Amino acid sequence: MNTERLTLSERIGAFKPDKIPPGDPTVEGKLTRVVGLTMEAVGFRASIGCQCEILLDNNTRLEAEVVGFSGNKLFLMPVKQITGIQAGARVIPRPAKRNFVIDQRLLGRVIDGLGMPLDGLGPIIGDDELTHLGTINPLDRAPIDHPLDVGIRAINALIPIGKGQRLGLFAGSGVGKSVLLGMMTRFASADIVIVALIGERGREVKEFIEHNLGKEGLKRSVVVASPTDESPLMRLRASQLASQIAEYYRDKGKNVLLLMDSLTRYAQAQREISLAIGEPPATKGYPPSVFAKIPQLVERAGNGKVGSGSITAFYTVLTEGDDLQDPVADAARAILDGHIVLSRKLAESGIYPAIDVEMSISRAMQVIAEPEQIKCLQYFKQLLANYQKNRDLVNIGAYVKGSDPNIDLALDYFPKLLTFIQQDLDEPVDYTKSITELNTLIEPVLIKG
Repeated sequence: MNTERLTLSERIGAFKPDKIPPGDPTVEGKLTRVVGLTMEAVGFRASIGCQCEILLDNNTRLEAEVVGFSGNKLFLMPVKQITGIQAGARVIPRPAKRNFVIDQRLLGRVIDGLGMPLDGLGPIIGDDELTHLGTINPLDRAPIDHPLDVGIRAINALIPIGKGQRLGLFAGSGVGKSVLLGMMTRFASADIVIVALIGERGREVKEFIEHNLGKEGLKRSVVVASPTDESPLMRLRASQLASQIAEYYRDKGKNVLLLMDSLTRYAQAQREISLAIGEPPATKGYPPSVFAKIPQLVERAGNGKVGSGSITAFYTVLTEGDDLQDPVADAARAILDGHIVLSRKLAESGIYPAIDVEMSISRAMQVIAEPEQIKCLQYFKQLLANYQKNRDLVNIGAYVKGSDPNIDLALDYFPKLLTFIQQDLDEPVDYTKSITELNTLIEPVLIKG
């Protein structure tokens, strides 16, 4: 078909993105409207996810992605900030670019959502191409049956984690979330660590890399960062790229630890895009597509096929005002294989890591933990709950010691329980030592009881 003499409406029907060479002027469209972060274009056809370039008057190009359509109008979302755009700007669809290259040389690097280096160490070099993998048949996945040593006593002993498990780290602001993630990156017995910093303040990105991750932690890590001032599309891409990198190493037989901070910012980025293209809000301002995107991202983690590696993933969930019934928190808790809750009261008391053992749970505990460990950790929680339930009576003097032996035991043991949860930020406690210390603490009470 000769497209040189076609009208604008005829071009719309003739265009097929995968058949057009880059830069072909016969299929370019134009911008007709810009509202907020959304741009409307006409004059060509493209599928959702198609990459486009917008030609600006200063001879620069702005990358954008098709995120929706209505009739002959396409909705575009810029990858970076919108500057210098005018009505009628030329829009040219581009064929898919070469996939991101990857191999062991990616370790120790810091990249953005497009795979471009942020650390000033030169271009990313690799021999393999990073391609998007399809979902794994759930019946083909290897079972979760081996514990993962994260180097943190409270988690190893009281909330045992299995290789390939996916957990949420629920925390408000300022309760030690980043510190706990940094401890995991340095102490966990994973082969490779992928850290995704999504929607964090730019200052926090550098601080996490230098203070929490450290030089030793960075050597076996890949950091994907998309600060809060970047477009929502970049934040989505950074989340997806981190998952792709983790999948690549998993399929190479590696045990990967994926830390994404945070799942809430990922959901908020999807909300911004959905609302911008006209999707109605449903639950507290979140459109329905947000709750469809979260499981699509989370399900990419986990064990691979039998004989391959694993992705053990921690997704942080921000609880505004420490509200665990936030829509994103509620959805994540239903999807994930467990959750760890950080307590503001413990943090304010100087207890770090501030893990609320009573509120936290691992759904793989029954499979990976020995019966003796399960018995001890359950009694640990019972002592803690008994103290918390009667603390107010003790504080106001309404309880007389000796009235109830169970309460007396909880009062006597409470300082020891807090000491067990606490851990120095630079001193790992391996899985075997964690179990031994738990048994040493609890078994005498069980025998006496």
